[in-house]
Amino acid sequence: MDAIFNHQLKKPGKNNPDGLEGRSVLEYMKITAKRLGLNHRRVSGLITAASMKNVAISNKSFRGLEVTAIVTGGVYNNGGRAGDPASYYEEDGNFKFIVGTINTILIINAKLHESTLLRAIMTAVEAKTVALQELMAPSRYSKGIATGSGTDKISIISNMESKNVLTIAGKHSKLGELIGKSVIEATKEALAKHTNLTPDSQRDMLTRLERFGINEETYWNFITPKQGTQKKEFIGNLNNFSKNTLVVAMVSSILHIIDEIEWKLIPEQAGKKTAISIMKTLPQMLKIGKFSFDDELLTENDSILDNWIRISSWCVMKS
Repeated sequence: MDAIFNHQLKKPGKNNPDGLEGRSVLEYMKITAKRLGLNHRRVSGLITAASMKNVAISNKSFRGLEVTAIVTGGVYNNGGRAGDPASYYEEDGNFKFIVGTINTILIINAKLHESTLLRAIMTAVEAKTVALQELMAPSRYSKGIATGSGTDKISIISNMESKNVLTIAGKHSKLGELIGKSVIEATKEALAKHTNLTPDSQRDMLTRLERFGINEETYWNFITPKQGTQKKEFIGNLNNFSKNTLVVAMVSSILHIIDEIEWKLIPEQAGKKTAISIMKTLPQMLKIGKFSFDDELLTENDSILDNWIRISSWCVMKS
């Protein structure tokens, strides 16, 4: 392999709806390789719609071993979780390209044989997923947490002239540790630059509820029957409430209960009882002056999410 290049796609135009010179990925790769003075039969390329200005680079080293991760990333449009419903079906070479890709290039200054390269890819993929899990990146195709985008790619460059031959790239090895740390760091930085997916941006109740299809309109439709409520004022209060870190901490705990029910780790009824008992403490935790409410406000006959919308709406109205 002579070179690996990561090239940003051009914007689609009338004469080129996919934004690709040559009108196909294969021809586009050939054209780009030729432009760089490379033999297209001996190169690998990664294409992305993410801006190359938002590339992130992380370098980790230990003694003489050095690992560099180069990442461009976006999961806002097509972040997904393994096993989610498919977004396209390929037949006879035809399918719809979806924008949103995490491209990873790893550069390792040691010699890795093919089997070690494969294991390094596995470690890097796990590390990318760690970054997404820690950011609670939502899937766009289910209620789950994303494990990547639908078009992620990865390439690894190994120094085949190095005298340092490494045979293990798993999590127990130092190489695996450096791969993991560099990929996690670079992936988070790339996502922050390109889509503003950061710990701060995720510190919001409405953001956490987004993967369950709940937004401002969901709340407004719920409280609309109540007389004397102005939408603009309510939405403003809701957004202030949504950014309260105590609220975010509580909703994240409740949503994790929902996840564990979905994963069959806890029974639904036990999860529902626990979630409701947590919700009942919300008014007191927020120090809402008079916080007496009907016991029917929270009921095990309704879903956990319906109960949360009910109690959080009540708190927004009372605060």
